Amino acid sequence: MISFLDKAVLQFDRALQTLVPHAANASRPSPANPIDEGELTQQERLHASGLMRINHTGEVCAQALYAGQATTAKLPAVRDEMEHAANEEIDHLVWCEQRLYDLGSKPSVLNPLFYGASFVIGAGAGLISDKLSLGFVAATEDQVCMHLEKHMATLPSADAKSKAVLEQMHIDEARHKAMALEAGGYEFPRPVMSVMTQVSKVMTTTTYRM
Repeated sequence: MISFLDKAVLQFDRALQTLVPHAANASRPSPANPIDEGELTQQERLHASGLMRINHTGEVCAQALYAGQATTAKLPAVRDEMEHAANEEIDHLVWCEQRLYDLGSKPSVLNPLFYGASFVIGAGAGLISDKLSLGFVAATEDQVCMHLEKHMATLPSADAKSKAVLEQMHIDEARHKAMALEAGGYEFPRPVMSVMTQVSKVMTTTTYRM
């Protein structure tokens, strides 16, 4: 059995991989790699950077959420599902970070704050019940999919590299949502989803420029 100290060390290592630039390694190559860089105006580059910064911070939050839930999940099978999903999300984190640097930008300075808040939320949900924890994953992934769809629609047409990244992320996130529901996750009612949408606007508004 893994001790509390072992868990703490593992989660500290995950936090470092998430928050320190270039620390994480993807298990899959970025979908953007085989695509040529498009010709973007300065304004288009700034807009694409803002969108990819939002998506990168979303992956930071996902890492923290899964880490918190895996720490407090009661059933081993649920912990394993959380760890597997978190490992796939690392790919997204690395891909978004790579695009940010390719676009001449960088991740949000607010990422440590969002990581800490998301970890607390994930751990709290896991403490209450695995059903609630999985439901929170499904609801979060639903929010992420909506953001990705909006971003793909508003990306500059010449930025095919960023679009390829978002398309693969959308496929993976939809699968994570389905996994959480199939594993017994609670399906949140519409009013709760509306509140989550409003809360997510705080992250998207601030990280677009910071």
